[in-house]
Amino acid sequence: MENQTTVPYFLLLEFSKNRHLQLLHFFFFFMLYLVTVTANLLIISAVALDHRLHSPMYVFLMNLALQDVGIVSVIVPKSIINSLMDTRHISYFGCVAQYFLFLSFEYSDFSLLTVMAYDRYVAICHPLHYEMVMNWKTCTEIIILMWVTGLLYGMLHTTATFSISYCSNVVNQFFCEMPHLLKLSCSGINLFEVGILVASLIVALGCFTFIVATYAVIFKAVLRIPSEKGRQKALSTCIPHLTVVSMLLFSGCIAYLRPSSNTASYLDIVLTILYALLPPLFNPIIYSMRNKNIKCVLSQLWF
Repeated sequence: MENQTTVPYFLLLEFSKNRHLQLLHFFFFFMLYLVTVTANLLIISAVALDHRLHSPMYVFLMNLALQDVGIVSVIVPKSIINSLMDTRHISYFGCVAQYFLFLSFEYSDFSLLTVMAYDRYVAICHPLHYEMVMNWKTCTEIIILMWVTGLLYGMLHTTATFSISYCSNVVNQFFCEMPHLLKLSCSGINLFEVGILVASLIVALGCFTFIVATYAVIFKAVLRIPSEKGRQKALSTCIPHLTVVSMLLFSGCIAYLRPSSNTASYLDIVLTILYALLPPLFNPIIYSMRNKNIKCVLSQLWF
């Protein structure tokens, strides 16, 4: 292709040219999407409909489920449709929208996990001040700030990425993902994008450090709880969150820190599924398995 700032469309990764394998991919991704959305909608319904779950911890969990639905809804349906229709195309503006929404939801998701660590810290280390610190006004402001900053982050990244000149329109990924789009640049990454990437790395490291330090203090406080039942109750609210954070960070680091390649590989696809699709699927399962209140409400909704 000629060097140009805007391409009319992008060609996403084709899983296989074999029609039977395309249909297999369609079925697998459709089932994955259906189960993920259903599981998260159950969490949202449980928190929204039962007054016993109207507390900051569960409101944050409901927002996490909303973000997870957003993440999979942004990238999976287009891949499903392409496999079913035997095509690779995504329009330029469709790619822009997919890129913007995915980054916005991912940023908000990680920000919320950081806030949830602080919520557990206040609940366990300062239980007498919990209602005063994590009141409804504060929680509402945190949620609004989280969504707004996520949209701004996505907007800045999208503006920087799609302001470059592209030498190709072939994306070696099944959705418009940042590293693969930047590889298509004719002139390399511009200073604007470099600045945003550096700022993103600093924020991510800051959040990671905050979560680790917070849980170090939490576990120290849990060990001082005299009764075994009290320690188990405290840990039951921390372990799901810590599991979700660990899974997201571990899979994300493997996907982004491994040496990049100019050709598509099945390993890239597997790693992308690992960090982009599996956390939204397992988040509601992990939280519902470890939380008696959610299991109780879900059983009532189910039956």
